Amino acid sequence: MYSHEDLARLQAQSLKMQGWIRRQTFSPDNEKSLRRFSSWEVAELIFRINQSTFRGKLAADPNLPLGEVEEDGRQRWFSLDEINELRRRIRINKKSLMPPRPEGKRAFRAAIANFKGGAGKSTVALHFAHAAALDGYRVLVVDFDPQATLSHSMGLTDVGEDHTVWGIMARDLERETDRMNAATRGAESGTALPQRKLPASIRDMGLGTLRPADFIKPTAWATIDIVPSCANAAFVEFASAQYRHLNPEWTFFGAVSRFLDSLADDAYDLILFDCPPAIGYQSMNAVFAADMLYIPSGPGYWEYDSTTSFIGQLAEALGDLSHGFENFPTGKIALPKCFADIRFLMTRYEPSNELHQAMLAAFRQVFGDRMAEHPIELTRAVEQSGRFLSSIYEIDYREMTRGTWRRARASFDQAYEEFKTHAVAAWAKLEDQA
Repeated sequence: MYSHEDLARLQAQSLKMQGWIRRQTFSPDNEKSLRRFSSWEVAELIFRINQSTFRGKLAADPNLPLGEVEEDGRQRWFSLDEINELRRRIRINKKSLMPPRPEGKRAFRAAIANFKGGAGKSTVALHFAHAAALDGYRVLVVDFDPQATLSHSMGLTDVGEDHTVWGIMARDLERETDRMNAATRGAESGTALPQRKLPASIRDMGLGTLRPADFIKPTAWATIDIVPSCANAAFVEFASAQYRHLNPEWTFFGAVSRFLDSLADDAYDLILFDCPPAIGYQSMNAVFAADMLYIPSGPGYWEYDSTTSFIGQLAEALGDLSHGFENFPTGKIALPKCFADIRFLMTRYEPSNELHQAMLAAFRQVFGDRMAEHPIELTRAVEQSGRFLSSIYEIDYREMTRGTWRRARASFDQAYEEFKTHAVAAWAKLEDQA
């Protein structure tokens, strides 16, 4: 027979191994650091210009960042800060290297969601965030998943649940309750509105006084921040049911949206949500805050089946909330919830696998132009990046054959470029006050 004490002992053993793995993956002080990028990568893969053109720009302006030259080579290596400085200052044929951003708009928000565990949600979120940062965007990622794979991959391993999405929701409950209680207390009839009361156990947590910046953590990437997650954040599914009982008028599904609305419009360019493999309080907050829904799926039949179930149950949940809260104030949230775009993306695709080919054709037949044209291929480099909590962009191409590395990167580059094209088009259509 095994009890909770046995489970605790097994966890203690696992934590020791977890610490060893992190020491192998991160720097000796257990902090993740970002590598430098070669002049070849900067020119051809990031700026997408000829190497000779790039060298000419550096030679013409000695005040530009020149990177570092390794002792055993002639190639220059640039930090992300140096790359962004070059992007701001270099012009090619009188054109800027800065990425497109609709003027006067807040950050664009995309939720990466599906039922199926292993569909590649965290992998897609990680790679899209890194690709966007290399593209010149300022990115905020929000980890809604208590498994915290994205948080760990971003280098955050010591996170308290108070500073996760659960903390944001508890903070929102307190603030929304206070706002409701402070509203006009008398109607035309003179009848006083009821006062909502929260127990001291919630008030005493002190979350209501936290600033938005208290939930946002830096990463090894200078232009990527994160609202992290942790295993204890799974408590949100239990706590939120209690919170709704305490204040039935609380629009719980709008907590994260209100949190993001409080940020300056120009604080970030892109906000990515990594959703848990379930429809619950956290995932509903993600989809209600999102402008775009991006749904990754593996190439198997059961994954197709799970994707079908996911969009069906999501539709029912969104419909129920629209009918249940139509008369309650929701701030900038419009009911029923509408997305600027919805896309499906196949992951772990093997071009030579006949089953994968058939499933991709089935996805395309069903979802039509909603299906991403470029699936993410399964390669050895992709598998290796997952094992080491890194994206293909973080792996130095000298650690494997350049062909293997380029093939993996090309797959994610194509998927990201397609995502960006759709995101920018939807972004331009957002209401200015959204």
